[in-house]
Amino acid sequence: MLSAQEDSGRTGSDGSESDMTDADRPDSERSDSEGSDSEGSDSDRPESDRPESGSSRSDISVPRRPRAARGFGDRVFRFQLTATGVVVLGIMAAVGLFLLLRAAQALSAVGPAFLTTAQWQPDVHHFGIAAVLTGTLLVAAVAVVVSVPLAVGAALFISDVAPRGLRRTLVTMVDLMAAVPSVVYGLWGLFFFQQHVIGLSRWLSDWFGWIPLFKVDGTQPGEPLASDSVYTASTFVAGLVVALMVAPIQCSVMREVFAQAPAGEREGAYALGATRWGMIRSVVLPYGMGGIIGGTMLGLGRAMGETIAVYMIISPVFVIQPHILQTGSNSVSSLIALHYGDASTFGMSALMAAGLALFLLTLAVNFTASSIVARSRSGAQSEA
Repeated sequence: MLSAQEDSGRTGSDGSESDMTDADRPDSERSDSEGSDSEGSDSDRPESDRPESGSSRSDISVPRRPRAARGFGDRVFRFQLTATGVVVLGIMAAVGLFLLLRAAQALSAVGPAFLTTAQWQPDVHHFGIAAVLTGTLLVAAVAVVVSVPLAVGAALFISDVAPRGLRRTLVTMVDLMAAVPSVVYGLWGLFFFQQHVIGLSRWLSDWFGWIPLFKVDGTQPGEPLASDSVYTASTFVAGLVVALMVAPIQCSVMREVFAQAPAGEREGAYALGATRWGMIRSVVLPYGMGGIIGGTMLGLGRAMGETIAVYMIISPVFVIQPHILQTGSNSVSSLIALHYGDASTFGMSALMAAGLALFLLTLAVNFTASSIVARSRSGAQSEA
């Protein structure tokens, strides 16, 4: 009798000879059998539910990106944005084409010498932008070197240090400084600021005159009888005035980016024991690097195109002047403002060629800045 029971138990353990019903099976076995039966063969499924040949289950389980149906308002808005972008690009291309057509006569007359000639005598076909382009870049470089530390410091103070009530006042003041006309800055720099910066120019020349950039011809280090006139109307004075003009614009751009630094990372830095400066150094500055670069390049483009303030301060010379503390400089924009009124037909074409060079240089700066900002963390965050 025992042997019969053992034979029946052994028979029950085999899958083929078991007489157990589904109700007598454990839950785990029932679920497995139900799952295997429910899957069935691909031939029993509809064609829309069958997996594609060569695709795995992991590919099928990836959720599809939802696509909402665009209504009439969405299509109109999308069309408006596209049209606006096309119009902006069209206007920029039209400006470049206009300058190119008007400058074709002058460019065909002098050829590549237009980029290497320092003199400006278009009536005798002897002109170029070597001197004015050098002056433009030097004035812009001085402006950026001075304005960027001011803008970064002001933006950090407004976004992370100043109390809330004072913050609104400072934002308003910075925005108002950006709205001041350039002629006001030019008059202030010519009649007030220039005479107060001569001492700084003399000190830089005395102590750093061995650097060609700070050398002043006709003076000796420590010479007390040197005339102040050799330090006036210089690239340095013009660059300082332009720096005060572009610093508010740079500060506004940087402040907006610094304010968007993730609050969780700020609080995490404080939770780890960081000081306020430690939090700014480890969170705000790395996140806002794109804003710093973008604001700097925006100010650089603004400084290269500044006309009235530079025209009122500098003493125009048509030689390559690498000494920023010495009197005499020039720029492309001030050249156009100086000779526009009395230019002949060919002289006007030469001025258009100079404007075309400044236009292309500004475009190169802006496109370089946009590519750098897009690769930064804040730039990627803004594009997401």
